[in-house]
Amino acid sequence: MPIEYLPSAFARVALDNVERAYPRRLDQLLAGPDAEWRPGVLHPAFYGSYDWHSAVHMHWLLVRLLRAHPNLPSAADAVSVLDGHLAPEPLAVERACFDAPGGSTFERPYGWAWLLELQAEALRMADDRPQARRWARALDPLAAYIAGRMREFLEVAAYPVRAGTHGNSAFACILALDYARTARDAPLAAAIDAAARKWYLADRDAPAAYEPSLTDFLSPVLTETLLMGEVLPQREFRTWLAGFLTAGLGALAVPPMVPDRRDAQFCHLDGLSLSRAWALRRIAAALPAGDPDGFARACTASAERHLAAGLPHALGGDYVAEHWLASFAALALGEVP
Repeated sequence: MPIEYLPSAFARVALDNVERAYPRRLDQLLAGPDAEWRPGVLHPAFYGSYDWHSAVHMHWLLVRLLRAHPNLPSAADAVSVLDGHLAPEPLAVERACFDAPGGSTFERPYGWAWLLELQAEALRMADDRPQARRWARALDPLAAYIAGRMREFLEVAAYPVRAGTHGNSAFACILALDYARTARDAPLAAAIDAAARKWYLADRDAPAAYEPSLTDFLSPVLTETLLMGEVLPQREFRTWLAGFLTAGLGALAVPPMVPDRRDAQFCHLDGLSLSRAWALRRIAAALPAGDPDGFARACTASAERHLAAGLPHALGGDYVAEHWLASFAALALGEVP
């Protein structure tokens, strides 16, 4: 599909998914036989897109698209849906779920991070769009609560999670840091900086040859690298990087093979292509000008290969990928599509 058509196609798939209640993957702790479990009751804002975190980042996709492309053919539909979902009443119910049994770890850290990134996008759009100001005001109590919980979590987490899936600590910190900077949440930004240094500053000789695992949609090595590029001064980052990726990109430069796109976990690997493209582009941008050893160029070239591998699968196909993959395509494309 030509890239100029992607914004409309992404908007349509996001609209279809955020209001599609079933199929739904439940992640609720049921404290008894009469406990409420119905997604639309428990999550009146984020009941669609198969699971809570995917619903959150598909809402982020709608806000991102409206900010970048206000004249989308489906803009009125998107605003209408967002007005209904990102409103005080449904978001108050979403906030209450974090006080329910199991709420202390519900969606930690991946869903937390995407909720904060959704608010960051709404805040950026709120500068000149009244509708986004409504969404940001409605999201603020939940986002502020999650930001506080994230800060507390980072302060006590002795170790990171180095997985290529939802638990990945570095990915959550990257999104949360974007929120912290956009919302001017200095305590959260400081907690992320301290956690990144605590977890990763002494890391050497990244085990890049061990990637990917079969169900990865994130690269543990590249997300860690990107986070350190965000928190370290440029010169310090370049020194750290030389000791971490001692052999260059190696296997990380090659897009993964996807054995079966109808499989709900194997299709993660298309997401890995897209998240690697996102990380590689941003790592290249974090490096000093001049690129004496050509590493930034290698990152950029690899990002393009990964984008070409993943982007054709971001739309259509089986619902196991359709409910989330377009969000990762939008990350990889940056301020386009």
